[in-house]
Amino acid sequence: MNATAPVARALAGRRWVPLWALIRHRGRRSGTAYETPIAVVPTTDSSIVMIGLPFGATTNWARNVVAAGGASLRWKGRDVELGHPRIVDGAEAERLARAPFRPVLKRFPAAIVFERRVIE
Repeated sequence: MNATAPVARALAGRRWVPLWALIRHRGRRSGTAYETPIAVVPTTDSSIVMIGLPFGATTNWARNVVAAGGASLRWKGRDVELGHPRIVDGAEAERLARAPFRPVLKRFPAAIVFERRVIE
């Protein structure tokens, strides 16, 4: 990820790059503000946002947003408020994802699912 992070960060959140987004969160102990480039997984339910966790549920940003109860997302040129995060296993993530993305999610140990609310 370190080698691709600058490219992902430059593209993340842009209106014309719908896969990449920037998740904004705070450190659970330090309170430091962070922006992490992530890939949003299209789901069958537009009221939720799902992010695959290829390195598992113990990544710092995932632990931060679960501890905080939410985060904000810069996605498709808009700010989206995310709430009620929950970690799901690969099988549930596969079930929630749109068909073309299911084979990829099948390989991930976990995903994080949020309820979303668009901020205008």
